Amino acid sequence: MAGKEHNSLFGKIEQKNLDSVAPLAVRMRPRGLDDFVGQGHFIGQGKLLRRMLDADRLSSLIFYGPPGCGKTTLAMLIANHTKAKFHYLSAPAATVKDIREIIAAAKDRLATAGPRTVLFIDEIHRFSKAQQDVLLDDVESGILILIGATTENPFFSVNSPLISRSTVFRFERLNDEDIVILLRRALNDKEQGLGKYEVKADEKALKYLAVMSDGDARRALTGLEIGVLSQVAGDKSKSKAVFDLEVAKESIQQKAIQYDGSDDTHYDLASAFQKSMRGSDPDATVYWLARMLAGGENPRFIARRIAICAAEDVGNADPMATVLAAAAVQISEFVGLPEAQLPLAQAAIYVACAPKSNASTKAISKAVADVKSQPTAAVPVHLKDSHYAAAKKMGFGVDYKYPHSFKGGFVVQEYLPESIRKKYYSPTARGYEKNISGYLQTLQSLIQNNQLDEPIEKED
Repeated sequence: MAGKEHNSLFGKIEQKNLDSVAPLAVRMRPRGLDDFVGQGHFIGQGKLLRRMLDADRLSSLIFYGPPGCGKTTLAMLIANHTKAKFHYLSAPAATVKDIREIIAAAKDRLATAGPRTVLFIDEIHRFSKAQQDVLLDDVESGILILIGATTENPFFSVNSPLISRSTVFRFERLNDEDIVILLRRALNDKEQGLGKYEVKADEKALKYLAVMSDGDARRALTGLEIGVLSQVAGDKSKSKAVFDLEVAKESIQQKAIQYDGSDDTHYDLASAFQKSMRGSDPDATVYWLARMLAGGENPRFIARRIAICAAEDVGNADPMATVLAAAAVQISEFVGLPEAQLPLAQAAIYVACAPKSNASTKAISKAVADVKSQPTAAVPVHLKDSHYAAAKKMGFGVDYKYPHSFKGGFVVQEYLPESIRKKYYSPTARGYEKNISGYLQTLQSLIQNNQLDEPIEKED
């Protein structure tokens, strides 16, 4: 056998041995774009990425989405589709030296009319600014086709110059139907999958696996592999397995919940939670609260959201909302999880069901804006502090009228300088705030009818 043929055969045997120990999720990666499941909004026929590939006009790409939705798989398919040399780097383990070596090899290939180079960087958000900057010139010149994968929002975690040189594609988590398709494909594939075993798979079990994996194909396929191999492995005479609901439950144990306290999921769930409280939907409120708690969110962060919403969106329409929110902050801090979910749920639901008013929010926003944009106004002389000996000599507080010395506990008096006199607080007619509005209207009526300024008669 010729040396070259021997090396080629030996290489295939090595690869086969490596593939045999790879997890099912790795072995079942599709071989062509048409076999890729999910992300039809950009890889489907006629969609942007498919058009780029069909026209062989591929630019650098950033793949952004949750784990197990196909980012690495699609990068490999693209490399095969373009006949490019594919390099894989994991950002946490890679160095600037690794990048420079790949860039040098890419230049050599192009100089000798060789194929282009695709550099796939997994978890690119973990690259430092210096590491990302090394890529800029060669990505812009086309020496490298960069495909970066990240679970974090690249507009926050990847350098702006690198983003501007790339097309960003957002991956959605796979739906249950997508997961079931992949599971059935693995069960039927005799070469790379579990098709060599006679597996009787129940549809309910596959659906359960899909739901519990929460859009993560890798986790679903791993569960399937565990369920099947645990029945047949170690017994060469046994080639049949039953994958029913009971086996599925044992194989995946508990639901995977996609949540990271620093990524988009964290901020998206917090936003949905607060907007549901503001929108007076207690059911949505408690669901998003449960999602955050199940994902391991810090109760202190949740309590802060409730307190902010109570002040910002309920305000004086129901002052008790702020009191209850403050209590939830203290109690949840005191008791800790899992019991902390009880005061948090109580306060969140109360805020959701309370009448809403952002009149206080608007008032302070307007006042702060005026303080920042207009000339600073001096405190009127009659309102200045007069609790020291020299104050009265300077006339401070001399003309101040003490409201409790007048009937009704109110007296007409200016509290704002004329230069900035305006209305900041306009109470609504909702909840308790309608009482505040009524009281202020009563005072205005008394002022207009000159029924004030009557001092209380002093007792003998």
